[in-house]
Amino acid sequence: MATMRIGTVRGADGPPPPPRAGRNRLAGTALIALSLAAALICYFVFATWLPTDRTRYRQYKAAEACPARTVIPRPEDCLRKVTFTVEGTRKTTKNMRATLLGPEPFPRMVVPFGDPGPVLSGLQRGDRVTGTVWRGVVVEVAEGDVRQDSADAPRDEPQMTAAVGTFAGLLAALALLFGAMHLARPRDPGLFTWRPYGKWLLMVTGVTCAVVGLCTVWTGLPWLLVPTVCGTVVAGTAWFLHRDLRLGRVGR
Repeated sequence: MATMRIGTVRGADGPPPPPRAGRNRLAGTALIALSLAAALICYFVFATWLPTDRTRYRQYKAAEACPARTVIPRPEDCLRKVTFTVEGTRKTTKNMRATLLGPEPFPRMVVPFGDPGPVLSGLQRGDRVTGTVWRGVVVEVAEGDVRQDSADAPRDEPQMTAAVGTFAGLLAALALLFGAMHLARPRDPGLFTWRPYGKWLLMVTGVTCAVVGLCTVWTGLPWLLVPTVCGTVVAGTAWFLHRDLRLGRVGR
C-alpha cells in the first residue's frame, strides 16, 4: 500500500504528459486538407483568372467604335457611346454606383464604381451623361470633358491577381509542412505549432503579398516579380525565425 501511495504522488508531481497524439493527428489532417484547397486556389488564379483578365484587357483596348445600326444588340465587342439620364446615385464607402436610364437595349443600367472619382462625385438626379458600353456593360461615364472608368472596366493590374495566387500558394506550402510534421511527430511536432512559428509566418506571408502586390501595381513592375519576391521573403523569414526559436533568441 505504501509503495502504491508513493508511486501515485510521484506521478502527480512528475512532468506533464505529452500532448495528445490524436489531437495532433487531427490537426495535421486538417492542415493537409487546407493545403490542398489553397493549392487549388493557386492553380485557378495562375491558370485561369490571370490569363483571362489579361486577354480581356487586350481585347478591350483593341476594341473600335461600333458602327451605326438600326437595331443594337446588347453584347457587342465594339465600343458604343450611349446617352443616359441619371436616375440616382449611391456614394457611400461600401456602395458607389450610379443608376442610368437610356434607350433600348440599355433601358436601366446600374454602374458600379471603385471610387467617387471626378464624375460620380458630382452627379445629380436628372443629369445627362455619355456612357461607353462594351459587351453589355458601361465601362466609362463622361460628363462633358470629364471621364471616369467604372468598376466593370477591364484593368491592366495583374500584379494584385498574382499576389492573391502567391498567397494561396505559400499558404499551401506552409500548411503542408506543418500538417506533415503533426502527422509524422504527433506527440511532439516541435516548433511547428501555431504559436509563435505558424502565427508569425502567416502574418509575414499576408503582409508581404499585399505590400509587394500594391507596390508593383503603383510602379508598373511586371507581375512575375510578385511570386519571386514574396517567395524569397517568406522562405528567408521561415529559416531565420526557425533558427532563432530553436536557439531561444525569440520568446515563445
